[in-house]
Amino acid sequence: MSKTHFLKPVAWALLGGGLAVMTTAGAFDIPWLHRDKPAAAAPTPVAAAAAQAVAATPLPALPTLPLGSAPNYRAIVQQYGPAVVGVTVEGLRRTGADDDDSDPAQRFFRNLPGWRGMAPEAQPFKGQGSGFIVAADGLVLTNAHVVKDAKEVTVRLADRREFAAKVLGSDAATDIAVLRIDAQGLPVVHLGDPKTLQVGDPVLAIGAPYGLEQTATAGIVSAKGRSLPGDAAVPFIQTDAAVNPGNSGGPLFDAAGNVVGINAQIYSRSGGFQGVSFAIPVDVAMRVGQQIVATGAAQHARLGVSVQDLTQPLAESFGLSRPDGALVAQVEARSPAAAAGLKPGDVILRIDGEPVAQAGALSARIAQALPGDKVQLSLWRSQKPQDLTVTLGRAGEDQVAQAAAARADDGADGVKLGLALRPLSRDERAQAQIEHGLVVQGVQGAAARAGLAQGDVVMAINGQPVDSVDELRRVLKGKPKSVALLVWREGDRLFVPVPLT
Repeated sequence: MSKTHFLKPVAWALLGGGLAVMTTAGAFDIPWLHRDKPAAAAPTPVAAAAAQAVAATPLPALPTLPLGSAPNYRAIVQQYGPAVVGVTVEGLRRTGADDDDSDPAQRFFRNLPGWRGMAPEAQPFKGQGSGFIVAADGLVLTNAHVVKDAKEVTVRLADRREFAAKVLGSDAATDIAVLRIDAQGLPVVHLGDPKTLQVGDPVLAIGAPYGLEQTATAGIVSAKGRSLPGDAAVPFIQTDAAVNPGNSGGPLFDAAGNVVGINAQIYSRSGGFQGVSFAIPVDVAMRVGQQIVATGAAQHARLGVSVQDLTQPLAESFGLSRPDGALVAQVEARSPAAAAGLKPGDVILRIDGEPVAQAGALSARIAQALPGDKVQLSLWRSQKPQDLTVTLGRAGEDQVAQAAAARADDGADGVKLGLALRPLSRDERAQAQIEHGLVVQGVQGAAARAGLAQGDVVMAINGQPVDSVDELRRVLKGKPKSVALLVWREGDRLFVPVPLT
């Protein structure tokens, strides 16, 4: 068995002739949902009323429990279990021979020059997920990956009634979809505030693992604000409540019976539950859901930077005592960040007064804002604090779905650190679209331990651009304990710390 861990959306699918498979991880879009739909229609009175209905919570919450009291899971299931639904989907999904690692001929031929593989074929599939009713007139929240590629969607209530569902829209960035069924007077959940959750609080999940509807599992909040690969727009709630394929889209309740999250992913070697589950905070989901009900789609803001987490050596290189903040590795040309004056090497410490502990926190905060919003950024630049106001732009779905944090491969630099360097040629500058830097031709010692590789381009040291070995030497003459290097690697720019002791 592979030792690699995988983040898996927890929808359960049957592809082709009944083979059970996991759907692929990440963010999804459903192009056919938007057919014949205006791109930016203004909300109609009916849509506006529906948007208000999304936030309606007609049933009272269960009483708040004193600290240390055991939650009454039985009462939660009895009162809100009827609002949890099963979601089954059918459709066609294109698969190609390129995806088949079990075929030796395919593994051989796809490595040959000019090989394009076989044309993808559409195969029928059936899938199973979960959801929950948020408005008595038939609005249901679930995950976008549950209804991905679906042509037919069926919602099955706890009383075994079934309804054909219409997908009002889905948002790939946050993995949220909204369904509508033709029914009235339905039971609904009570929505809570995820911000009140604390690590250690008890939680309850209800869903349809492996198609077993109305299954309840309990655990605690293991962590908050998790940023996962490919999901930079969502600050996930991590729990140890048992969540398995088929639980996708189901609610996560707090001890008082309030829905605080939507179960979405698991961290697993086998594809099944191994003690680590992730839920989308319900306030994020409702914000997206209201936009979908009103206009059929959700919008996300764009800052236009690549950021990475700070390490202690990097923090010390920038004159910070703690590795808190989001380090700007790259600023896109003609982006809102560029217009506001952000620069590579800036460390974003706060956004609108809220601390930014890690790069993922900044990415999630920006993704949840709207285009045109103004945000106040508190920076650390050249070992001094500075404030900037940025008017956010609009993100395309592909931009939001990609992980906003830059990959932070360890690396090192410097003439005395085991590197052989040379200046970029004119052709290399044009090809890489960079104005300055030194090409790494050989690596050993500290540089090798840090992970720098042949072909990397060192662009700056401690925020100072470099175009010659002498410029590096001048910085190293001060005998710093560590330096921060801005490195260009295969089109990406990232800062890497280099311990010198």
